[in-house]
Amino acid sequence: MSMLWVKTFHIVLIASWFAGLFYLPRIFVNLAMETEPAATRRLLLMARKLYRFMTIIAVPALLCGLWLWLVVGIGSGQGWIHAKVGVVVLLIIYHAYCGRILKTFERGENRRSDKWYRMFNELPVLGMLAAVALVVIKPF
Repeated sequence: MSMLWVKTFHIVLIASWFAGLFYLPRIFVNLAMETEPAATRRLLLMARKLYRFMTIIAVPALLCGLWLWLVVGIGSGQGWIHAKVGVVVLLIIYHAYCGRILKTFERGENRRSDKWYRMFNELPVLGMLAAVALVVIKPF
């Protein structure tokens, strides 16, 4: 497969993964505010489906990125790629933590406010900015 095809898939899959990373915490905001059981069940169903989709999309996105780095050699020997991998690891941790938060909501044990989830929702924006800046600017 051509490197350009792998790059294309990587970009599209990463964009799809980030759509979930941006939207799932927004569902958490709504869950933290919701008091009606029927609406809560509907939001939990949406959150579960989105988390499953995000996880399925993240795997090939990360595999394409690894292929570009380890097989094609993009960024090899350059500091920016190691920093980007660090950002990606933090985003994977964020993704997994979203799964833990979802389980907390499913058990009815949420203790955080909608304001906390609004702040939490901004973290993947910083991750995306850092990753894109590292790839485009290649500061080191």
